[in-house]
Amino acid sequence: MTGETPAMPTSGTGSASPGWTVEREAAMGLAEVSLLGGWFPAALEVLAGGLLLIAVGWRDRRWRWRLVPLIAGLSVVGALLASYPGAALVGITDPLPMGVWVWLGVGLAAIAVLVVGWRSAGWLRRGTAVLAMAVAALVCANQVNQFVGYYPTIDAAVNDWTNAPLPGQVSMTGLAQDSGGRSLPRAGKLVSVDIPATYSGFEHRPELVYLPPVWFRSARHHPALPVVEVIGGERGAPADWVRLGNAVDTANAYAHRHHGFAPILVFVDATASFDNDTECVDGPRGNAATHLARDIPQYVEKTFGAARNPAQWAVAGFSMGGTCAIDLVVEHPDTFTHFVDISGDLEPNSGDDHDTLVQLYGGSVASEQANEPLKVMHAHGKYVGVSGMFLTSTAEKTHQREAHQLSRAAAKVGIPSTVQVSPGSHVWQFAGPAFARSFPWLVSQLDPPHHRSA
Repeated sequence: MTGETPAMPTSGTGSASPGWTVEREAAMGLAEVSLLGGWFPAALEVLAGGLLLIAVGWRDRRWRWRLVPLIAGLSVVGALLASYPGAALVGITDPLPMGVWVWLGVGLAAIAVLVVGWRSAGWLRRGTAVLAMAVAALVCANQVNQFVGYYPTIDAAVNDWTNAPLPGQVSMTGLAQDSGGRSLPRAGKLVSVDIPATYSGFEHRPELVYLPPVWFRSARHHPALPVVEVIGGERGAPADWVRLGNAVDTANAYAHRHHGFAPILVFVDATASFDNDTECVDGPRGNAATHLARDIPQYVEKTFGAARNPAQWAVAGFSMGGTCAIDLVVEHPDTFTHFVDISGDLEPNSGDDHDTLVQLYGGSVASEQANEPLKVMHAHGKYVGVSGMFLTSTAEKTHQREAHQLSRAAAKVGIPSTVQVSPGSHVWQFAGPAFARSFPWLVSQLDPPHHRSA
């Protein structure tokens, strides 16, 4: 979404079009309702609690004094077991807020009310229990969403679930029909690509390439533009940086101020699926590193005429993607030479040390050490032309400490970097603005001559 208010369609007489109804305006307004705060999440919580109370009801003395306390106790125990060790069993390693488990308990209570109180309840009360369970599940899911900032609005969630086209997205066919010969477009184009896993065999999802306005200057001779591979978090998809991180808006804004110039952005798939945490390394979960360092550069250079000089290639990422950014650069300085690490970890990890070794590296200590930035930089020695930036939020004390540790180690091997700490927490609402703040610096590293003359 661009954030602009659509103009109201009108008929030839200037009156509102019959197809434009009050209901449609109301639907558009609802779509922009925040899921991260405000009246809607609060209303859902009130609704879930109210439905549960109605489902419980007063009933008889045995129900009130024996069964309801039993239901409450079972719900609390169930929520505690789900929070630990249940969360660890399904791969959730980051602590979730208390609200997630509270509303999970409410949902479990609704199920218990339905089962235990089935015989003493009519169909209306049974239906209310089912509704309470459903709304509590929705509240619980949105508690997670509020924690990670994944879907800021109803519109963002619906667009993701329905695979709606992204703003400015065209097909490869459409790109060929719109690839130059006229004045520069006001904004760049976003194209979905299926990049062959020639070297990696990595079974990834379709990825996205942003082409800035200057790329369309000529139909035959596209400029050899610098490239930034942009990587999202552990659980997500290539479109996250477009839908949630506003990276295309950031690039278009920069291009607008610099005569249509901006780097090509490649929104990559580093995980192949929502729950496959590769940490951008080659291992049992797929050869993600080879896909990012070999498959993608070859394809982008050949297909879009991008720069081949490693000094004009960079990696930027958030969370897992931030960890990937510095890791890929220090391991592959012959492919990438600049990085932006937003809230990344000290090194790739998938839980505790044992789980990381087994799940990411198949038990190979040598492979693990070959992907730990501190060890890689120490073994490599002096780098030439490599630079980086670390951005973390005020709420991320561990990430702050690790960013400074990585920055000091990088300085010892000739990699200048800065660490910036800004208000926020580990959510997309921090990552998007952080990327926007780093973008001018990153472009200056990728293409200094153009940046100075623009």
